[in-house]
Amino acid sequence: MPEAYIVAAARTAGGRRGGMLRDWHPADLAGQVLDALVDRSGADPALIEDVIMGCVSQFGQQSGNVARNAVLSSKLPESVPGTSVDRQCGSSQQALHFAAATVMSGQMDIVIAAGVESMTRVPMGAAGKLSHENGMGSPFGGPGMKARYPGIQFSQFAGAEMIAKKYDLSKDDLDAFGYESQRRGAVAANAGAFDKEIVAIDVTTHDGTAHSHRIDEGIRFDANLEAIRGVKLIMEGGRLTAATSSQICDGASGVMIVNEHGLKALGVKPMARIHSLTVVGEDPVIMLEAPIGATRKALQRAGMSLSDIDLYEVNEAFASVPMAWLQQLEADPDRLNVNGGAIALGHPLGASGTKLMTTLVHALHARGKRWGLQTMCEGGGLANVTIIEAL
Repeated sequence: MPEAYIVAAARTAGGRRGGMLRDWHPADLAGQVLDALVDRSGADPALIEDVIMGCVSQFGQQSGNVARNAVLSSKLPESVPGTSVDRQCGSSQQALHFAAATVMSGQMDIVIAAGVESMTRVPMGAAGKLSHENGMGSPFGGPGMKARYPGIQFSQFAGAEMIAKKYDLSKDDLDAFGYESQRRGAVAANAGAFDKEIVAIDVTTHDGTAHSHRIDEGIRFDANLEAIRGVKLIMEGGRLTAATSSQICDGASGVMIVNEHGLKALGVKPMARIHSLTVVGEDPVIMLEAPIGATRKALQRAGMSLSDIDLYEVNEAFASVPMAWLQQLEADPDRLNVNGGAIALGHPLGASGTKLMTTLVHALHARGKRWGLQTMCEGGGLANVTIIEAL
């Protein structure tokens, strides 16, 4: 079977809700990343055979197949198709899996996997909220699910708290993790660690000044642990706060994936080889601990142990998720989210999968490391795991 390779990886810097990226339509924002991938790979745009794009809130400006609309907002020709994927927070990681499987099968040679989410323009949960308010029901209101899970109100916030309690993660430890994410993000940004991966986006600041947006807006360069400890709890009696949860974020990201025929057509050297693709479903109530089992399954299928992996990216939806993952897998915290995670950099939902992969590929190259693993929790008790080899 042919191999799948990453030949280009790019992302926008994250924008806070109502912040730097507020004026960008999500299709145009994603189009900027598509253009960057074409430019960085040197590909003839007509050679791209498909665009698979993750997006969670496919509603409003992100409805109507945002992947196709992003293609039509980019330099890609009309002949390039596009399709949109929703696997919740793992949407663009799943887009990457679909793209990799497609080129590995030989059905296509050059595919872009990408993601976009404007959480400013399409607020989280907007589709379900407006549907419910207008008498069209809830996605979790069907009799089948109600019978299987009687009396359950599915909530990621509740699931994150369940994980904190199940694995005995104290508020002090969660706060320390949140601070460390901010510290690492600030150190990485100040050192230029993100410069090669970020696509500069032209924006206008609130005072009307033209600006090139290149730095993740969520990083708190002056973060301190005492201030983090003082942030209000999200749930009464809980342990998590906004400072130990991912930031609402606008952003887009993507990777170009090819097989050997694609490499020859482009005449480029690959950045990484995709070694393993795994996805699992687990308990949808606690919901967010699936990365633990998914990682074990992925490593077993790949014939590897976690000690073989040089760097890992585990999405910081809530601090309890990567902390439980570290604990249960006896993982090395110095290899985890080395440039900070979503607590500092933001979590643009459908864009986070290829965002994390972009950061992972560049971090492996910057450190001269070989193996990387990416995983993230997803609504409904799902998790994807991708193992790559830097080249």
